This record gives sequence, C-alpha cells and structure tokens, in this order.
Amino acid sequence: MTASGTPSRGVIHDLGYRPYQGPRLGEGAIARALVVTGLRNAFGLGRSGKSKVLPFVLLAFNLLPAVVVAGILVFVGLEELPIGYARYASTTQVLLGIFVAAQAPVLFSRDLRHGSITLYLARPLRAGTYALARAGSLLLATLVFLLSPVLILYVVALLGELDVVEQTKDAALAVVLALLLALSLTGVAGLIAACSTRRGFAVVGTIAVLLVGNGLVSAVQSVASFEGADGVGEVAGLFTPYSLYRGLLDAWVEGGGVTPPSGVGMEVAYVLVLVGLSAACLAGLVVRYRRVAGR
Repeated sequence: MTASGTPSRGVIHDLGYRPYQGPRLGEGAIARALVVTGLRNAFGLGRSGKSKVLPFVLLAFNLLPAVVVAGILVFVGLEELPIGYARYASTTQVLLGIFVAAQAPVLFSRDLRHGSITLYLARPLRAGTYALARAGSLLLATLVFLLSPVLILYVVALLGELDVVEQTKDAALAVVLALLLALSLTGVAGLIAACSTRRGFAVVGTIAVLLVGNGLVSAVQSVASFEGADGVGEVAGLFTPYSLYRGLLDAWVEGGGVTPPSGVGMEVAYVLVLVGLSAACLAGLVVRYRRVAGR
C-alpha cells in the first residue's frame, strides 16, 4: 500500500540479461577442464607467487642430476649413462614423495575445506567423475616430475650417439615403471588428502605412509638380506609403492639389489600389488566423494 492508501503496483525492469544459448558440453568437458586446471594448480600456475615456489624448487632439484649427467656425457664423451633411466626415480624418491604429499591437498583437501566441493558436484558432474578428474591431474603432475629427467637423459644419450635401440628399450621400460609408480603414489596421496580437510595433516600423513614406510621396509629388507632370509625381504617389499618399484627395477633392469623378487611368480605379485593398490585407492576416492555428495 502507498501512503495515500492506493495499492502499490510492481514494476518489471528490463536489464538486458539474456539466457545462455550456446552449446552445453556436458560432463566430459567439465572433467577435461578439471584435469587441466588441476594440473596447472599442482605447479602453482594461475595461483599466487608463493604457491609456485615449492613445486618448481622441487622440480628443479629433481632435474639437476639429469642436467649434470647430460653435461658430463656431452663434454667427457662417456660410452654409457652414469645412471639408468629407471634408477633415476629411485635416487630422487624423497623429492618425489614431498612433491606428491604437498600437492595432493591442493587438489583434494582445499575444496573440502572451503566447501566449494558442493558447487563442483552440482549436476551434471558426478562425484565419481570429479574424484577421477582430480586424480588424473595429480597423476599427470607426478608423471611430469618422473619423466622429465628420463626425457633429458634420453635426448642427451641420442645426441651422444649411444646405441639407439638399447637406449629406447631402456627408456621405454623406465616409462612403464614410472607409470606404475605414479599411479600408486597418486592413489595413496589422493585418498589421504581427500580424507582430511587440513592440509598439514594430509602432508604429514602422506609422508609417513610413503617415505617413513619405505624406510621401515628398507630396514627390514637389509636385515633379512644380512640374515640370509631373502624370502622375508621379498614379502616386505610388497608393503610400499617405493619398495615395489625398487623390486621390479632390480628384477627387470639392473639385477641384484637387496632381496629383489625372485622368480616370475613374485614379479607378477609385485605388479599386481602395485596395480591393485592404485585401483583400491581410486575406488576409495570415488566412495569418499559420493558420500560427500550425499550429505
């Protein structure tokens, strides 16, 4: 009612807004966009300057030995690489573990902490698709970390006129092993980060599982080798991604090592455990986000 007692009338203002009339790309396009933006976020791209410091510092330290080896090979003229392609990841595993532990919460914990996960899980994006897209981003970032040194060493080996067939075979095997390792690390770190809204807890938990766990397994394997109980060391190697990777590396590439898997059956068991661990963690991620979406 107006002051004079006459009924008020509503007024419609035309502000010129128009509904979206373009193509709707659906869930697949959303998932691809999440993978790309997640990969960028893992390296701090598109975020603040301080977010770029840790991933790029770790990546630089990870590449430094490969650059040094490349320089030695070019200027000295060695007949073989001082370090094998697949062995490289084993020597820089601490850097890799810190990278994965630090960047997994960026992709998984942050959306849970800030509540933006409810926006992502609005239709048409399903919870399982979101979980797999985030895992894909972390997997690609981990592969960049793992395969960049392999690429540098391979290019330098070819420029140094080392045997092309041998170098290609060794590099291809290193890529296969790197993929198995990256899948397992992505699954473990992603699941831990998805179960915590606190980045610090996720980082500490991932480091404890990956690096501390690997140290304990290495100690058990060393004692088992010293006592002549190689079977115990082989079984102990089944309990962490790094020990699984190291065991397959010793069995397939270089031979020797501390209690590597002996026989085809044990090698197959190592591969199955790596693949099974990855699949179980990814399944756990999907279940976790389905529960979040159901709240």
